[in-house]
Amino acid sequence: MLDTIKILLFPIVPIYAIAIRLRNAFFDKGLYKTEKVNAKVISIGNITVGGSGKTPTVIYVTKLLKENSIKVGILSRGYMRNTKGYLFVSDGKEMFHGVEDCGDEIYLASQECKVPAAVSERRVEGARKLLDKVQLQAIVLDDAFQHRWIYRDVDILLFDQRFLQKTNKMEQHLLPSGQMREGFKAINRADLVIVNRKFSEKKPIPERLKKFFENVPLFHAFYKATEIVDVKTNEAFTLEEFQGQKSLVVSGIARPFSFLKILEENNIDIRHRLLFPDHKYYTEKEVQKIRKEFYTTNSYSVLTTQKDAVKLSQYSRELDDIDIYFLKIEIDFEEKEKFNKAILDIFT
Repeated sequence: MLDTIKILLFPIVPIYAIAIRLRNAFFDKGLYKTEKVNAKVISIGNITVGGSGKTPTVIYVTKLLKENSIKVGILSRGYMRNTKGYLFVSDGKEMFHGVEDCGDEIYLASQECKVPAAVSERRVEGARKLLDKVQLQAIVLDDAFQHRWIYRDVDILLFDQRFLQKTNKMEQHLLPSGQMREGFKAINRADLVIVNRKFSEKKPIPERLKKFFENVPLFHAFYKATEIVDVKTNEAFTLEEFQGQKSLVVSGIARPFSFLKILEENNIDIRHRLLFPDHKYYTEKEVQKIRKEFYTTNSYSVLTTQKDAVKLSQYSRELDDIDIYFLKIEIDFEEKEKFNKAILDIFT
């Protein structure tokens, strides 16, 4: 059914393509102005819809800067939040808004990195208000490759390796038929490109796409599953401790393939699962569905993603009789030293 809808929408693709081309031309020729703010700006984004690893990369880069004594904050548009405009999310110590007010990605990143964070659809305005509130040397922009109004010192572009392998497939068409916000020619705007293989084996870039990657520094990322954490107590366990256990797997992320794969590879029973849409905000209805499925399947625990955990944690009372854990993952790089240097060099 979904494929049929995408085929029917295909005539709209050229209109979308023209609009994107004109917009980028206006920026390239200076008709649309890019504005600087009083801090170094590192943008992390993609040209596809969801699931490339932006949030883990935001966390990695933010922690890298923090560990090198650089005062850093995070700015996001706050995708799928139930508010609008600018919100000061955290000062690095205290969270001032709940996950539904600011969005799951910024809430998770700020909580994990313990740095100041804000959301704003208008990034220039948001950056300036954040800098008025706290003294920062750097701002990490989440999901901002297309938001060209703000000047960036480093523009990082992410790709999911599995997506790149889908040559000649509908996914590699522009929206609304495919999953691409922009065509592959947009890679030329990037300062650094990351191909994220997640938990899969490394594969070469398909021959048809190689020409687009020839003139940009290319890095290869992968995920590491570090531990399983109790949502209520924050106690950490090894993956080995969950081997053979029957868990109810709950996920509301864009592409749960990698999440499910790493659980399966670690001999964690994933036969029973509830897969919700990306950025799912859980309501009482979904919580009751989780409870019912948990007891019906006689599961040992609920096992979810860290992004889902921050949203489910607000239902601790409703789920107080169920053990809930999240799989903690981190992104890393094959060319780690070179990648870190490329980021830190902008401060020298």
